[in-house]
Amino acid sequence: MANDASTVFDLVILGGGSGGYAAALRGAQLGLDVALIEKNKLGGTCLHNGCIPTKALLHAGEVADQAREAEQFGVKASFEGIDIKAVHKYKDDVISGLYKGLQGLVASRKVTYIEGTGHLSSPTSVDVDGRRVEGRHILLATGSVPKSLPGLEIDGNRIISSDHALTLDRVPESAIILGGGVIGVEFASAWKSFGTDVTVIEGLKHLVPVEDENSSKLLERAFRKRGIKFNLGTFFQSAEYTDSGVKVTLADGKTFEAEVLLVAIGRGPVSAGLGYEEQGVAMDRGYVLVDEYMRTNVPTISAVGDLVPTLQLAHVGFAEGILVAERLAGLKTVPIDYDGVPRVTYCHPEVASVGITEAKAKEIYGADKVVALKYNLAGNGKSKILKTAGEIKLVQVKDGAVVGVHMVGDRMGEQVGEAQLIYNWEALPAEVAQLIHAHPTQNEALGEAHLALAGKPLHSHD
Repeated sequence: MANDASTVFDLVILGGGSGGYAAALRGAQLGLDVALIEKNKLGGTCLHNGCIPTKALLHAGEVADQAREAEQFGVKASFEGIDIKAVHKYKDDVISGLYKGLQGLVASRKVTYIEGTGHLSSPTSVDVDGRRVEGRHILLATGSVPKSLPGLEIDGNRIISSDHALTLDRVPESAIILGGGVIGVEFASAWKSFGTDVTVIEGLKHLVPVEDENSSKLLERAFRKRGIKFNLGTFFQSAEYTDSGVKVTLADGKTFEAEVLLVAIGRGPVSAGLGYEEQGVAMDRGYVLVDEYMRTNVPTISAVGDLVPTLQLAHVGFAEGILVAERLAGLKTVPIDYDGVPRVTYCHPEVASVGITEAKAKEIYGADKVVALKYNLAGNGKSKILKTAGEIKLVQVKDGAVVGVHMVGDRMGEQVGEAQLIYNWEALPAEVAQLIHAHPTQNEALGEAHLALAGKPLHSHD
């Protein structure tokens, strides 16, 4: 198979999602000759089937809720329903604008963009639809797809994945969502705002189970208040069609019925049949194994993004891709501290966090060495104006740095940037307390929480 271009690239990237295109853009910026291979659309899952479209749906839901609730703010408004075609047009326009911008970026950086299905053919080459593309280094960034369970077939009709849910031509009257993690609770939130009767099934004992338990309980309380039903602590057993929808049976025999079943149990790596194992790349359950610098066991191959067993977040993919590009360009690189990555679940209310949970801190440092403080948003003026409820919880090593910031409330995702700095710079509560936060803002709540943790609370009780 001939290399048509008779070129050996510095870096050949298989996959044009968040991790792949970030590596391409940064690599080209640093003078590397880069080829980027993508079989679908540049931007990958995040842009076309994940982060961006789901947040557009959630914002449309937020507008619907504001219309319903306008009178409590003294505004006369009426809610007449959801025009799902118009919602999709709004969502697709957002995607289209970002997609065109990304295409322009890749072209402007002189990245060689190759459309087609790639297959790793050697430690230094990828075959793409009859063409061999050779590189001094290969970056695997083929991403992930929605997962299912044994015996549970996602058919795109009544049993659907998040991909199907993003293009559904109607607002379902009722829905069961299997999985109470990020994807599940975001769709539960959006569909409830659209008027769907929603039930979430989560086999573990809390919604968003990887978050601090206090955040999970606050979200559960908020979901109950919104009328979002959920069943926790019992695992799925089976699903079957009924005359009008789907019936789900749990391991304890309890059953639920709805118009559709959304399977939202997470995403699995795209690696099967792509030649990775044949070229000696070490793998585990479909994931490509890497070290802290994203290197595989094959010296000429790296991997990033959802393909590797790190946090499945677009911004993690960006960071991993940039790390690889800078390492290959000879720059000094620092491994990613995954605890220091901001995490946001964009439901209503939002759940945002950075650092470790209280339970994890106690495991690491000992229960007697950990201090936790909760600041209720009821004491925050802007949160009262917005009529949002929630808390900011700080986890501190006694007499030391803040090692966890956990927030629940509307717009808390916008506060996680400062929380990231607090954690990653190992700030002491007293140091954050010295910073002046604008009033009235929700960001002020983060400052007030640190004032309280530093022993000088202002708008909160001692």
